[in-house]
Order: sequence, then C-alpha cells, then structure tokens
Amino acid sequence: MTRDGHVVRSCSSVRAARRALAEAQPDLAVLDIALPDGSGVELCRELRVESNPIPVLMLTAHSEVAVRVGSFDAGADDFLAKPFAVAELRARVRALGRRRPSGARTFIFNRGNLSLDFAARRAQIGRKSVELTAREWVVLEMLASSQGRVVSRAELLNQGWGETTSQGAASLEVLIGRIRRKLGSELIRTVRSEGYSLDSV
Repeated sequence: MTRDGHVVRSCSSVRAARRALAEAQPDLAVLDIALPDGSGVELCRELRVESNPIPVLMLTAHSEVAVRVGSFDAGADDFLAKPFAVAELRARVRALGRRRPSGARTFIFNRGNLSLDFAARRAQIGRKSVELTAREWVVLEMLASSQGRVVSRAELLNQGWGETTSQGAASLEVLIGRIRRKLGSELIRTVRSEGYSLDSV
C-alpha cells in the first residue's frame, strides 16, 4: 500500500481502529472480520449508523455466501476472502479509491419522491435521508448518467471493482439488491444477459 502511494495506519484491534478512524479520518478502511476484541463487520455497521461514508473493504478467511452477504448488509463496499493475491488487494483498493466514475456529470437525479444529489452525496426519499456507501454511489451514478441506456455488468464491474471476476459479479448482485431495498425495488431494471438501467419515470 505504501509503495502505491498510500499513507497507511494499521491497527490490531477494533478499539484501536475506532480511535484511528476518529483521529486520522482516512479515505478508505480495510477491515479484517476476526479481530481480538470484536468483529470488523460490527465496526463497519457502526460507521454506517454514524453516517460515515468511508469506503470499506472487508477481509476474511471465510468465503461463505452468508458471510459475504452479512458484510454487505453491514455497509461494506467490497469483500475479499483469504488467501488472496496482494495484486488483487491493491487493485480493489484502487477501485474503491475511485469514488466517482470517470467523466461523470454532476447532477441531481429525481424520480417520484426520490432525490439523488451526486455532488453532495445526498440521497432522500421525501424528507427522509438514506445512507449509501461509496460503491453504491458509483453504481448509481453510472446508471443515472447513462440516461436510460443499459449499462453492462462488465462496465459496472470494471468501474466499481476494477476487474470482471465471478466474485465481483456476485458482489454486484448483492449490492444491486441492497440499493433496491434502500431506494425502492422498481428503481433499477434488470435486463437479462445485458445489465441494468435506471429509469427516470
């Protein structure tokens, strides 16, 4: 990470991580699930409850679907199972660091009582604020800026994950489901064998 130009602060416990997150306010967090004094998943959940939008990559020795889904439900943006190649970890960190799609326009998307302000990273349904993760914003902005065009899974994976892998595809499916639960099941349309689109009506 340091060789890639990142300033890194490592912590060996949930308690130390809480303190580092408050003091350093980093741009990204890589959390192990199994920590001596708690779970990285619960720490991630705490961050989201506190409306902290920091991108979170979860690491774990457990690759079961239930563990992956639990991590995403807690608000994680990505998931990497051990053992992993360091090159893949570096690529995922780079992908998470790209918080906005390249060349995307700054605009506000409205549909019914839903409003997505991509510049301010603010989502509202009526007067109720909805918390979205960094990766959810990336996917939504790609879909919204396509103006109804179907965005392929490969495009979403390359922008959000930096690669097209089966694990990334599974993570994308979970993330799409999470967005639908937060913002409405009809917002994102699935086009079989092609990808997804975000309709304005």
